[in-house]
Amino acid sequence: QVQLAESGGELVQEGGSLRLSCANSDRTFTNFGAGWFRQPPGKEREFVAAISWTPGYTYYADSVKGRFTISRDFAKKMLYLQMNNVKPEDTAVYYCAVAIHSTTQEMKQSHNVDYWGHGTQVTVSS
Repeated sequence: QVQLAESGGELVQEGGSLRLSCANSDRTFTNFGAGWFRQPPGKEREFVAAISWTPGYTYYADSVKGRFTISRDFAKKMLYLQMNNVKPEDTAVYYCAVAIHSTTQEMKQSHNVDYWGHGTQVTVSS
């Protein structure tokens, strides 16, 4: 069983930075891809970033490329999303995700995600 718990969401000013964390209580982030999605107010959930198990290929949505960085720490069983130069349009609930039965590229589609966290709210003020 994969249990995911996000943290780090907060109110931040435009242009600022914050780091989201995702803890996996039962397993390390090995043998499967992991990533982040977000759901802005009144909109559908959308892909943000993903990282493969090995050798750590990363994928980003065009809207965050160059500003966000996904990373993982196997020993600590943690997944991270470093968010820099945030914009008001980054305001959303951010979800940690794991895909066990799909490739990391395939998990860009939310229906290929096998496990979700409960989400953490990020609000960017202008």
